[in-house]
Amino acid sequence: MKPKNIISSLSNPQVKNLTLLQKKPKARDEQGIFVIEGIKMFEEARDLGILRKTYASESFYQEMLLENPEYFEDLDYEILTDSVFKEVSETKTPQGILGTVLKADYSLESMLKAPDACLLLLEDIRDPGNLGTMIRTAEGAGVTGIIFGDSTVDIYNSKVIRATMGSIYRVPFYQAQDFYETLRRIKQEGITMYAAHLLGIPYDTEGSFCGRCAFLIGNEANGLSDQATREADALIKIPMAGKVESLNAAVAAAILMYEAARQRRKI
Repeated sequence: MKPKNIISSLSNPQVKNLTLLQKKPKARDEQGIFVIEGIKMFEEARDLGILRKTYASESFYQEMLLENPEYFEDLDYEILTDSVFKEVSETKTPQGILGTVLKADYSLESMLKAPDACLLLLEDIRDPGNLGTMIRTAEGAGVTGIIFGDSTVDIYNSKVIRATMGSIYRVPFYQAQDFYETLRRIKQEGITMYAAHLLGIPYDTEGSFCGRCAFLIGNEANGLSDQATREADALIKIPMAGKVESLNAAVAAAILMYEAARQRRKI
């Protein structure tokens, strides 16, 4: 393998663009790519064929050449000095490898027509860790798609990406331009919408989640808006012991998704 020039300046155009992609959703939208970090996320993207370009720290590159001389073969890659790589990375302890990945393009139509549809509908989720956790949990629970509006944190935010632990590559999702109009369309498709709401009845008494269904989860601090609540077919809640009024949004979503998975396994 021929030696490559090592990028050592933060003013390098590629380095500046990486920083832009990490920070600005608009840049990600315009270029159709996002940044992933870490060995696991990198290797999954490579194996799926969605990796566009690779960036490695100098020390990681040298280490991999000793362990696996073919690791970078057939990849479009650049080497950054360790100090430059650390500046570009969004993690406290970078693993030394990141890449740009093509953004996914999923069809709302296919989500709504799926015979086994089990959807997660997210209104105004602001915490990146919560969103990433929901995506990861959705994959584990067999959820068929996630739909959210433009007030929800950008799904390609670096913290969201890391929290998904790779599920971002596999769980279909759709950002609705008009979230509430999309909720109405979901109802028209015969998908029953259950809203997680403090005024609901306990989810384990509501009935079956075995049919085509969707769970509507609201903002971490304020819950669901009145507008979203009105679109739901039923309001459900998670019973609480002690003086706890509500759970973290990601935890609440996980309980409902896994209840649907439990019921569906019994069919």
